[in-house]
Amino acid sequence: MWEGSAYPTPLPLCVQLNGSGTNPFQLLLLSSANRSGQIRTEKGHAGTNMATVKTLLWLGLSLSAFGITTADVNSVPRAQDVHWVSLDFTTHLRWSVTSSDYTYTVRFSREDADWEESPNCIQISASECDLTQSLKASDRAYFADVQTEIMDMDYELPHTQSSRFNPYRESNISAVSFTVAPLDDRRVIVNITDPLTSIYDRGKQLSIRDIFKKDLNYKIRYYKSGSTGKRDEISNSSMKVIPGLDKGESYCFMVATFIRSRPKATQQGSWSMQQCTESSQDNLQDLSVGAWVGVGFIMLTVLIVIVTVTVLCCRQRNKTLQTSQSSAPV
Repeated sequence: MWEGSAYPTPLPLCVQLNGSGTNPFQLLLLSSANRSGQIRTEKGHAGTNMATVKTLLWLGLSLSAFGITTADVNSVPRAQDVHWVSLDFTTHLRWSVTSSDYTYTVRFSREDADWEESPNCIQISASECDLTQSLKASDRAYFADVQTEIMDMDYELPHTQSSRFNPYRESNISAVSFTVAPLDDRRVIVNITDPLTSIYDRGKQLSIRDIFKKDLNYKIRYYKSGSTGKRDEISNSSMKVIPGLDKGESYCFMVATFIRSRPKATQQGSWSMQQCTESSQDNLQDLSVGAWVGVGFIMLTVLIVIVTVTVLCCRQRNKTLQTSQSSAPV
């Protein structure tokens, strides 16, 4: 078949990969062909030789196709900066993208459990997924995975996994609302409204009290108006009586959730708006020394004016009487 030579010249099995020259797969084929000195020119072995060449061609084409496909996959952008954002158990997964030409599918899983696709986050073009209803409001940790979608691919797609997240321990708690009412001259009562979450159970919207139960406390901070000294009280209920206040003084209050079982970074929620009680003291007692001096000066001035006017009037009246008497006939 190859006359004048005991062994054939290696076949030019050059397979181009993305426009490059000889690639590793070509080298593999050439070295395989060279090592198979078994390919002979005898007619009796021609069929075997052709089968070997076909096998090598098929292997080379398959490996080249795999290399091209792998290169395409590696060029697909993965989701970046995958992170959790959670407030009052409303939990979103967010990420950033370098191209808007792809869609993404989000999966989630509890520790030591199988992956599940989020029903609302399959092949979405957005870079955010609401997982509120997928994550249970219990002391469990979750992972999420953002997968870049590519059509007509049957193997593992490019994806990015999130960090571990436990909503029970890490979801931020917003500022609470409350009221302050006086009980007597030295006590007030603070009534706190438990914030609602986005979690529903059998049609009922749960509050943070429903979720945390005995773990939930409130930190109440208060101070006397005009003073820098502050005091903190911890309450395990939504109602707290604050005793020992100075009679007639105005006090200001703030409230925040406080959950001891949580890590230090998320133990305390956001502080509420400040509310102050009214002072019941006599307004005259609130006047400063300067104000009293001013009042005294004004009163003295008014007194001097009254006395001066009275004296002048009396003198004028006496003068008028004297004139009348001197002009009367004897």
